[in-house]
Amino acid sequence: MADEGQRPIIVKKIKKGGHGHHGGAWKIAYADFVTAMMAFFLLMWLLGSTTKGDMEGIANYFKTPLKVAMQGGSGSGDSASILQGGGQDLTRRNGQVKKGDTPADKKTYDLKAARAALEHEEAERLSRLKQKIESTIEANPQLKKYKNQLLLDVTSEGLRIQIVDEKNRPMFESAKAELQPYTRDILDVLALVLNDVPNKLSLSGHTDSTPYMTASGYTNWELSADRANASRRELVRGGLADDKILRVVGLAAANHLDPKDPFNPVNRRISILVMNKRTEEAVLRGGSSSNSLDVPADADGAAKAVASATGGGLAATDQEAAN
Repeated sequence: MADEGQRPIIVKKIKKGGHGHHGGAWKIAYADFVTAMMAFFLLMWLLGSTTKGDMEGIANYFKTPLKVAMQGGSGSGDSASILQGGGQDLTRRNGQVKKGDTPADKKTYDLKAARAALEHEEAERLSRLKQKIESTIEANPQLKKYKNQLLLDVTSEGLRIQIVDEKNRPMFESAKAELQPYTRDILDVLALVLNDVPNKLSLSGHTDSTPYMTASGYTNWELSADRANASRRELVRGGLADDKILRVVGLAAANHLDPKDPFNPVNRRISILVMNKRTEEAVLRGGSSSNSLDVPADADGAAKAVASATGGGLAATDQEAAN
């Protein structure tokens, strides 16, 4: 009976194994937290860099988005456009300029570069014109005889072509503005060559310093102007378009080719200037790009021209009253 009253003892043994996986739910939660913090700091940065007007515009957009969209934006920053992907850059403060974002400077640079390219092209064209005229003179037996009286040089204002007097070969009748036959031949050839270039021309007449005045008060000033105009008429008659000539002036003895000898025959001349664009613009504005239409590009230009015209040693003793 005692055995019947005794309850059996049951021993339960639990076997403990290794740690199982806890799952990846915490990683997703951490990623969401980091993303939220990044969005929060980005929002703080945008709010800190946005002007008051833009913030008011953004607020108006969220209050009445349809109205703002229909009106094309509201507020000083036009924030509807900003929220739609256009308009003002919220990352830039007022007055801030990004590198390379200077339209005015870029436009100025482009204009300077274009002008420099134009001037370079024009200089090459005038140089080719000079060579063409020189070749024409060499190829024409009639003109070759007078090549010492034809002086060509490039100045700061363009290509200068000067027809000068020699001691025994003046271009005009004495005391008159009547061209000699060979002077007409020279001008007729030049007219055809100069008509092929787009550049405008300026003509100036010059005398030496020999005093000259008639009873009516006709002086070297009137004589030089009349001779320049007579040359213009011959150029037009020879085929030059009349609208290519912008200015005809008489300078009398005010601008000598040989300033050391004011009575040198080379000072009596007709100067034809094939103007570059800068000089042409200055003439149209009523001025000149330099003090004289016949300023050589180099300081020795006048001396070289005189040496070429006189053959290096022509005596200048002619002092005829008619220049």
